[in-house]
Amino acid sequence: MKALKSTNFEFPDQTNFYSGKVRDIYYFNDKMAMVASDRISAFDVILPEAIPFKGQVLNQIAAKNLEATKDICPNWLESTPDPNVAIGTLCKPFPVEMVIRGYLAGHAWREYNSGKRVLCGVNLPEGLKENDRLPQPIITPSTKAHEGHDEDISRDEILQQGLVDEKDYEVLEEYTYALFNRGTQLAADKGLILVDTKYEFGKKGDTIYLIDEIHTPDSSRYFYADGYQERQDKNEAQKQLSKEFVRQWLISEGFQGLDGQQVPEMSESVVNSISDRYLELYEKVTGESFIKQDYNNILKRIKKNISESIES
Repeated sequence: MKALKSTNFEFPDQTNFYSGKVRDIYYFNDKMAMVASDRISAFDVILPEAIPFKGQVLNQIAAKNLEATKDICPNWLESTPDPNVAIGTLCKPFPVEMVIRGYLAGHAWREYNSGKRVLCGVNLPEGLKENDRLPQPIITPSTKAHEGHDEDISRDEILQQGLVDEKDYEVLEEYTYALFNRGTQLAADKGLILVDTKYEFGKKGDTIYLIDEIHTPDSSRYFYADGYQERQDKNEAQKQLSKEFVRQWLISEGFQGLDGQQVPEMSESVVNSISDRYLELYEKVTGESFIKQDYNNILKRIKKNISESIES
């Protein structure tokens, strides 16, 4: 099956280019075009095979959720001229990601299970099980690494290191809680639980903008609400829609992104199963049928759509 692994365009008014873990970003003075590729990363490592339709899923879910939250805070998005492209305001990103958790899952559970009771400066109560709901949502920021692993960091450390000034950080916290509350409501409307997610922010002038994607399977974890408590009471695994199943598959293959570990081979069946999960999440989160794009001439199409949007 075809997939969009990378782009490498050159545009007349282009000022810079950056290829991230899963996105290719083209800069144009005060605007940027973000191409959501089908690359997939886990444990901060780009996996060897691209996942068909993954970029389209992320781009379209993010666009819908940015539209649904623009009354809470300004966001960078101006248009989506292509299934894989978002164009918007160029901001200076804050060097931290605002991770917020409503449940003890994923990385937080792995830390808790290892004996830690303080995560990013936040105290966690004793006696919690994996996937338990936390007494209240907690913010556990991380640094943003261009290479290697993002690192947990506390509010105090962010302020002490001057990564974000206190006035701006208070705004980031306020936006993070409000966005998570809205995301929780939107998920509940679709029979889902928004377990945890991350938000990235940037600044242009004196205005703080929400940037990048929000409430997608790459940035968020969802549980199915139906049967959640019953599964917790029976100590059963939660039925979830997120990228965690990719991480669990990697762990089962002996890979967690640690030094000396080899990324496992991804068979066609593994790739297709991951693609199917992304489509399932799209339809569950949006309540809409997913329309698969045509991969024929995709590079030509994307370049044309970016050019026309930037010029208009």
